[in-house]
Amino acid sequence: MATATTYEARDHARAQEGTRAEAMPVVPATDWPSPPCEAGHLVWAETVAGGNYSHRVLARGTELRLTDLRGDACAHLLLYVADRPWERLNAADTVKVQWNAYLGEGSLLLSDQGRVLASVVVDDSGRHDALCGTSTLVRNTERYGNGTPQSASPAGRELFKLAALKNGLEPRDLPPSISFFQGVRAADDGSVNFTGSAGPGARVTLRAEQDLTVLIANVPHPADPRAEYTSTPLEVLAWRAAPTAPGDPLWDATPEGRRAFLNTAEFLTARGLA
Repeated sequence: MATATTYEARDHARAQEGTRAEAMPVVPATDWPSPPCEAGHLVWAETVAGGNYSHRVLARGTELRLTDLRGDACAHLLLYVADRPWERLNAADTVKVQWNAYLGEGSLLLSDQGRVLASVVVDDSGRHDALCGTSTLVRNTERYGNGTPQSASPAGRELFKLAALKNGLEPRDLPPSISFFQGVRAADDGSVNFTGSAGPGARVTLRAEQDLTVLIANVPHPADPRAEYTSTPLEVLAWRAAPTAPGDPLWDATPEGRRAFLNTAEFLTARGLA
């Protein structure tokens, strides 16, 4: 179709309506072909290409499922409380408070206020990382020749900057991130060993325990030893559900976790949100 004139360009653009690419958001989310819940409950449905990013504000209680479709996705994640972004994911406290450097089912993602931002309710991957953060412009330029967002090898931090700006945040608002689907293990000498992925189809489901701004960058893990920039599509689905409540096994799984849930409940109750 010709696009030499404004009218031709308009007609060409309109003709693309309804076209489905491999990696794109589906709007409305309820049009997703195989929803994991009642279709009307789906609020986010997207496939994030390798080397790309996404973001969304999710209500408390929403469940967010990430799927490594081909085995080489790496979902670098940042979380912020939606109406007060100074309360945000703290990877160090997430590890320290729970006495565990390795994320998995039952892990809580904590802020520096001792409150729960999200909980990991399903995990069949087991290859995650709360130690290394994401890739940087300098490092990707050294490894791949370029790390800018528009290049063939964008760095995670550069993509996070774009996602942050679209949510009223600045580069200084970007703390260390955590990542899912590409793991590391710490050696006795303090070095980290890259363990790679669990393979295609691995899934992680998170539950939002507060209203959250979610930033995702799907880029290679910084410890990935492969010479080529390797990043494949990430499926992102979210649906309305309920937050963790007293009596849920996750609430009482550990003393530290129980205190984090109590801190969260107290704060939300004082604001009339729980």
